[in-house]
Amino acid sequence: MKKFYLIGFTLLMLFDTLGQISFKLAAIQALPLEASITWLVRVFAHIWIYGALVGYIGAFFTWMTLLHRVAVGPAFAASHLEVISVMLLSYWLFNEPITWIKFFGAVLILTGIICLAIAEQQLEKTQNIKVAP
Repeated sequence: MKKFYLIGFTLLMLFDTLGQISFKLAAIQALPLEASITWLVRVFAHIWIYGALVGYIGAFFTWMTLLHRVAVGPAFAASHLEVISVMLLSYWLFNEPITWIKFFGAVLILTGIICLAIAEQQLEKTQNIKVAP
């Protein structure tokens, strides 16, 4: 089951990250923003919009599969790992700064995931203890 979690949440993070980064790249390519057919053609002429679609569709199906087998609390927390991966890739690709607040937020996300994972393990241990009659 741990292998399922690892693969599932890694896939979810990768799909979410692909969707977010591709959407930003598509938005950059679509500038200047205008309400016209020409603008729509320009948006759909770039591959990044399709990367965003693949990312969002892949994340949706991965998320639905995870929710079918994983407790909602830890799953919801772990689904926010993409915030950290997008922050790091945005620093590298778009020269967006990593401020102390962003860094602190990333630490809080990781801390929350770790706390929920520990709580889940403890719950599993207590449920596996059999009381003698």
